[in-house]
Amino acid sequence: MQFLGGRYKTKEGVLRLYTGRFGNSFVGGRNGPVHGFLLDHPQMQGIIDVDYANGDGRPRANARFRSLMQAGVHISQAARHPRGFTQWFEGGVYENEYIKEADGQWRILHLRYFPFWHGDVEHGWGYKVAGFVPFPTRTFPEDPQGPDEVFAEDQRMLWPDCRVVPFHYPHPITGEPVRDEDMQAPLFGEPAEGAPPALKLEG
Repeated sequence: MQFLGGRYKTKEGVLRLYTGRFGNSFVGGRNGPVHGFLLDHPQMQGIIDVDYANGDGRPRANARFRSLMQAGVHISQAARHPRGFTQWFEGGVYENEYIKEADGQWRILHLRYFPFWHGDVEHGWGYKVAGFVPFPTRTFPEDPQGPDEVFAEDQRMLWPDCRVVPFHYPHPITGEPVRDEDMQAPLFGEPAEGAPPALKLEG
């Protein structure tokens, strides 16, 4: 699982992120919803490619999705929920890999989610907004809910950084992979050479 500059390995790592970090912060440790807290996280515009001729004999698939999340705490629950009254948006991109097991079931092999931007309702996404989902800085077990690895600073991104999340498929017109320099985001009027490097999909 790759998320916001960290990698969470095996089921134990995913549990730390979802039922630990998210579950404790959003729903007080409950494995389910709580009254007045919204976390609507749709996946849209899916592009899925299936490879039945994979070298190990097990079919694999790659999928890219966009997400546009709406989240917040209802005003009626502001005094009860530790986040108080809040409402925000988040946009992001998934680049996932799946594998078909011998039992015929498709399972997630690599889940990679890149939150692209955050914005509160009052100001929109053009202002710096901190605190919704901070980057991890420490790994497990130093951070009991932390990732197994923290990525290099230049592989973390969040608006106003506009680098492109790499594609699992070639350019649909040229048939060639998208060049790294075309996935960078230099300052307006500046060359790509001085910009942060292109993002990489980690295993």
